[in-house]
Amino acid sequence: MSDTALPQGVSHLKAPARSAASDNAPVAETVADVLDRVKREGDTAVRDFAQRFDKVDLADLEVTPEERDAAVAALDPQTRADTEFAIENVRAFAQAQFATIGGLDDFQPRPGVHLGHRVIPLQRVGCYVPGGRYPLLSAPIMTIVPAKVAGVDEIIACLPPNAHQAMIAGCHLAGADRVFRIGGAQAIAAMAYGTETVPRVDKIVGPGNAYVNEAKRQVFGPVGIDQLAGPSEIYILADSSGDAAMIATDLLAQAEHDVRTRVGLITTDEALGRAVLQEVEAQLGELPTAHTAGPAWRDYGEIAICADENTMIAYSDQIAAEHLQVHTRDPQAMAGKLRNYGSLFIGELASVVYSDKCAGTNHTLPTMAAGRYTGGLWVGAYLKVVTHQWLTPDGVREVAPAAVRQSASEGLEGHRRAAQLRLDRLQTR
Repeated sequence: MSDTALPQGVSHLKAPARSAASDNAPVAETVADVLDRVKREGDTAVRDFAQRFDKVDLADLEVTPEERDAAVAALDPQTRADTEFAIENVRAFAQAQFATIGGLDDFQPRPGVHLGHRVIPLQRVGCYVPGGRYPLLSAPIMTIVPAKVAGVDEIIACLPPNAHQAMIAGCHLAGADRVFRIGGAQAIAAMAYGTETVPRVDKIVGPGNAYVNEAKRQVFGPVGIDQLAGPSEIYILADSSGDAAMIATDLLAQAEHDVRTRVGLITTDEALGRAVLQEVEAQLGELPTAHTAGPAWRDYGEIAICADENTMIAYSDQIAAEHLQVHTRDPQAMAGKLRNYGSLFIGELASVVYSDKCAGTNHTLPTMAAGRYTGGLWVGAYLKVVTHQWLTPDGVREVAPAAVRQSASEGLEGHRRAAQLRLDRLQTR
């Protein structure tokens, strides 16, 4: 069963057995209760939910500086070096992106009309760091480092109380100002509303499970969010030049994230599709994480055969995959024709795993076809662009008459008077 209707010229060698969209009503109800209680009871509710959901009694919600230092000291030297390598690359890319964002000081569309905008960092952000099935050491790097580069005043990190100690070290090394042992929907509630211990933030970023995602959806408005993230996704576009073993390896690498991961091959070559199908089954037989990757492939795996390159591109843009790899004879040319994706991996040497871990681009990306209208998390997500204007007397003479007429035609007398007043004052001087 597919979430997306097949366009003409596309057929399935393997169709998804299930839809990635699921009934969210039970999750929404549970989350609503968590948010309400944390809003009313603060730290008391947070501790109660930690006991109920995480089976942990929390005396202190915040990780102390001494505990943060101890977590860093406990890191294996190579793990620390690899973590700092990833931080360096993510920081460098975020700095390069930041350098492209500029203020606009004084644009004059008319004489005496001065317009502009400022780029202002957010004051306080909350970074949710998921625990997940594995200690994803790159997770805090992707949300915290761009916030530091953007110049955010204070960065709050929340991670489940049973998260691996290395995750605390990652938050510290990435630059979090404060770290809290709070997970799930209660972490989102604490950051959105504030408690006796956790400060209220202006925006919440970072991926999580269905409860975290639903909590972000419900608190949005009073606080900002980066996006609503569903299960991870990878699709690969390939022609007859594709390497079946490599494609199968990359599909399963992403499938081991979660049993609901969407994985797919879109190809113009049926023989390659059949070879990939065989390779996936063979590799699953000896993959240690097959208990996760196997159900993901069985339920959500897809191999689509397209009549030609244009059909392949159209189907890919319709799916708008979170991660999109291009394995074709001329991957750069193909990349230029694609428009809907979270992040693009051009050529068979560019694997999602490099972006997931340490290459520098962000791995917090849009899923469930959101790539049709948005990109992933980046340094700009921690900035707001706010406009300003100032007028000279000549500027008032330029714009006031049109504003007066427009307000009158709309029946907004107060607006008309505000525009006319300044024009009248100038004329009497």
